[in-house]
Amino acid sequence: MGVIEEDLRRHPYPLPSREGSFHNMILGIGTDIIEIDRIQKAIERWGRSFLKHVFHDEEIRYAQKFKFPAQHFAARFAAKEAVYKAIGNNKHLGWKDIKILNDANGKPYCVLSDRKFKHKILISISHTRNYAVASAVIAA
Repeated sequence: MGVIEEDLRRHPYPLPSREGSFHNMILGIGTDIIEIDRIQKAIERWGRSFLKHVFHDEEIRYAQKFKFPAQHFAARFAAKEAVYKAIGNNKHLGWKDIKILNDANGKPYCVLSDRKFKHKILISISHTRNYAVASAVIAA
């Protein structure tokens, strides 16, 4: 069992299935909100080096497709923070260990670089002109 899984097993909460049984477990939840202007200022100050430090190439390409990419960078930043909070205090987890992508239907999903991590990570992302928010749930 990896370090992340050991952290998550400390406080499991049952998650009811469709059948009403409690075979799934919520192992962690996390939420984050960020001002989009904060990410915009970081991009203006540090440019590509900031983006490369925090985001994967796929995340950068995705956000830069839009007229206002800072909203999309902020949403992914918030999602990474939410995942980090849901997993718990793990000093071995960095920005680029968490990748936020979208499926063919536009639904966001998370890819964690730790191959030993076998739990499901559910995420939800939203943003307005000024704020981006994300929630993450780790389920067994």
